[in-house]
Amino acid sequence: MMTRSPQGRTNRLTRPSIAVAAAVAVTAGVVAAAPDAKTAEPTPKLSLIAASTSVTLDSWKEDPGVYLDLGTYLTSENGAFELKVTRKSYKDPVVASQVFRNGKKTTTKALPAGLVKDFSGLPGFAQIKLTDAAGKTVLSQTEAFCPNNASGRVRPDAPAQSKYPQSCPVNPFTLGSVWGVENGWASNTYAGYYSKPVQLAAGTYTAKINVTKKYRDLFGIANQTRTVKVTVRERSWEEPPPVPVGSRSAASAPGGHEGHAGHEGHEKAAAPSAHAHGAPARTEAPAARTTGAGSTFNVGHGPYPPAPAALPWALKKESLQREAFSSAKAGDRAGQTDGSRQAPGVKPNAKRPTGKAVVPDVPKPDLRSLPAYGITVSDGYEEVPGKDYLAFSANVWNAGPAKLVVDGFRSPGKELMDAYQYFYDAAGKQVGYTPTGTMEWDPRPGHEHWHFTDFASYRLLKADQKESVRSGKEAFCLANTDAVDYTVKNANWHPDNTDLSTACGQENSISVREVLDVGSGDTYTQDLPGQSFDITDLPNGTYYIQVLANPENRLKETNHKNNSALRKVVLGGKKGARTVKVPAHHLVNAN
Repeated sequence: MMTRSPQGRTNRLTRPSIAVAAAVAVTAGVVAAAPDAKTAEPTPKLSLIAASTSVTLDSWKEDPGVYLDLGTYLTSENGAFELKVTRKSYKDPVVASQVFRNGKKTTTKALPAGLVKDFSGLPGFAQIKLTDAAGKTVLSQTEAFCPNNASGRVRPDAPAQSKYPQSCPVNPFTLGSVWGVENGWASNTYAGYYSKPVQLAAGTYTAKINVTKKYRDLFGIANQTRTVKVTVRERSWEEPPPVPVGSRSAASAPGGHEGHAGHEGHEKAAAPSAHAHGAPARTEAPAARTTGAGSTFNVGHGPYPPAPAALPWALKKESLQREAFSSAKAGDRAGQTDGSRQAPGVKPNAKRPTGKAVVPDVPKPDLRSLPAYGITVSDGYEEVPGKDYLAFSANVWNAGPAKLVVDGFRSPGKELMDAYQYFYDAAGKQVGYTPTGTMEWDPRPGHEHWHFTDFASYRLLKADQKESVRSGKEAFCLANTDAVDYTVKNANWHPDNTDLSTACGQENSISVREVLDVGSGDTYTQDLPGQSFDITDLPNGTYYIQVLANPENRLKETNHKNNSALRKVVLGGKKGARTVKVPAHHLVNAN
């Protein structure tokens, strides 16, 4: 569940960033060892490499801890390394298999039962051992590995784009995922923003990294230990940024004032250019996750801005003219799939549809609800004091086999847009449409976009599962925030409309297109009073949170019988101090 950001931290640096190294550094380290592409075999050959022999990591005085981004990568040659991870239902365990592709021929091999517990990656994959300058072991631990981590090409004839998704989903109700390292690519073994920092004093260390034996044996990875020199620096959020060697300091610049320049550089924030000779790397300070949506393309629709996305360790920085500081850019491009993908919204048709509305016999979306999660009790904060609210996150996803496409068109002077659902044939040609309600502008902070009405509704049901309290939330900006099941037919591993700032238009938009792609879902975090259930006067006892997709059946889909999901909760406590217990949902034990 999302918590409020600590006061005074809204302008500080917000993420563990990247050490100074370019993607070409990864290439330089492995090209000589790459096999001839013409003789490559379909069975992938995996290797652990280090992009650099040394890294500098920061520990922040205000929030001590070091994120062990050591710059090690898993490379895949002789074919892509691909895993399919699924569960039949929430009553069944998560299972994984390795997929081998040879032209049009595809074969799979089941991996050992219990190897993976969820969809966040391979647990206990990398073994990390740190010793201090005196040779004393100060840390020994294993870390999980998401093959969909920040990645890049390791040879120039590798595919320009990786076909695999950009992150491993952590939504507790994920149903299926695909993980992979593209042929001729390397994927960062660092667990990224979702790893835990370790406590290390400032100084120098030696890190030794290897793949643990069970994975070496399982995937045929050579027993090779990579050694990286680690320098830990103690930093403060209030200090001015380092000044690159050879440039004038703010104090020596004409009319410059060191104090002012220091604050300005701190707010602009980032890592120095790789070309700033002698300049130390400036890594960003870590920040807590800001919503309950988890590490997905983006976070769910909540009242606070999302934490910035994790960036690949070997991403080449760009320099600004002033002080050579800049932020590394996230997103899709050749040689980069970094888990932070924020694809913009797509354009609506040029004009609203005309002619007779037709619902043709072509594939349609299948909207389904996930059980509620991130469940907690909150008060009304300063907005509605003295109230108790049951807050939660909810997700409606599209099981396909066709994406949901809804355009909204606004008539001059009208407050609402008219919404239309479109239908497409197998070749992607639009072959029909139907009116499907309206879209409305939501001006509230944290929203400020066009909502499609009647997409879903939330109800709190009594133990007999009859309606008790209905949430006021019924209008939604549709965006592909979560990868729910990328193993379903026609799942799009690279959907558009993932960036919540662009997916649903602006206040002055004349038209907008909202899309829910196959395999993806849209998470809403019920954090604001008025969007949660008011339980102030409800008696203690057992209730069910119902997430209901397409409640009025306005949208045309393949199956209307799988639109509801229930999650049991038990309310307790007293007014002003209510409590909630959330029993496990079959094998999913996450509130």
